[in-house]
Amino acid sequence: MRLRVEFTTEPFDLDEAPAHAVAAREVVEAAALDAVDVGPFGNTAEGDADAVLSAVDALLRESLKAGATRISLQVNVIGEGDK
Repeated sequence: MRLRVEFTTEPFDLDEAPAHAVAAREVVEAAALDAVDVGPFGNTAEGDADAVLSAVDALLRESLKAGATRISLQVNVIGEGDK
């Protein structure tokens, strides 16, 4: 099964990326995921279910440890043709 996770961390800082956003980015970029798209207002990552779920666990833990006060995420099951 393949999954796509979309997530944001808060509070926002438009001047520079806060530590919690950097932590989340580092987690997903280091994970064994097929596709990662990091942006200023939202992030997505795709991959095998085990890899995505492991990355979600790590990004929640690391982002909270780095000062996130809110993390919004959505996980979708995707088919091979979904993008």
